[in-house]
Amino acid sequence: MAKFSDLIAGQIPTLIDFSAEWCGPCQMLKPELEKLASMVEEKVRIIKIDVDRNTHLAGQLGVQGVPTLMLYQNGKLLWRSSGYQTAQQLKVTLSQLVSI
Repeated sequence: MAKFSDLIAGQIPTLIDFSAEWCGPCQMLKPELEKLASMVEEKVRIIKIDVDRNTHLAGQLGVQGVPTLMLYQNGKLLWRSSGYQTAQQLKVTLSQLVSI
């Protein structure tokens, strides 16, 4: 995986999905993120990070539950939320924070 700081550094907003294979709500969120990706097209990057494979990073960022979503732009955290959300809920939230 690319260095985390490189993933979040760009002007294009980046939504990070911290999840795990064993997590039921994470599996429910997956198709919602796919719908969101088609709604926002190239205006927001969506990146999935498995907490079991990236325990150090998850610990550094204080990820204690999954799914945890974080929105970054230009290396700065703009928003963070834990738990399941629909694509429409996510789109509304993102539109309040960045241009989509």
